[in-house]
Amino acid sequence: MVQLFLWQGLGELLSKFFLPGIPGPVLGLLLLLAFLCLRKQVDSDLALVADSFRQHLGLLFVPASVGVLLFLPELQTHALAVSTALLVSVILTIAVTALVLKVFWYFSLKRNKHITMNKGHRHE
Repeated sequence: MVQLFLWQGLGELLSKFFLPGIPGPVLGLLLLLAFLCLRKQVDSDLALVADSFRQHLGLLFVPASVGVLLFLPELQTHALAVSTALLVSVILTIAVTALVLKVFWYFSLKRNKHITMNKGHRHE
């Protein structure tokens, strides 16, 4: 848990002094992702904390639900704009996810082919 707070704190510092347009927690998560990619492994303690967060992810929807109920009259007034924004964001999210999966799939195939070729040369 301390490691997550450290990465978030570092992200907050970067956001405050260098990249004020990007939220600190987002920068912290990107830094954590880069760190884990460089290490090519996840510590068991960090994995345990991440699994605990994942199991309780539904709690993050409680504040959003309260906000929807609080601003229901405004949402009804701007229903077309909100619906359009939601539809476009869902379509873009699906497209970006598909693109990222395709890139990962390509590099996975390339890596597996490289490993297979190296194994073939060792046996000769």
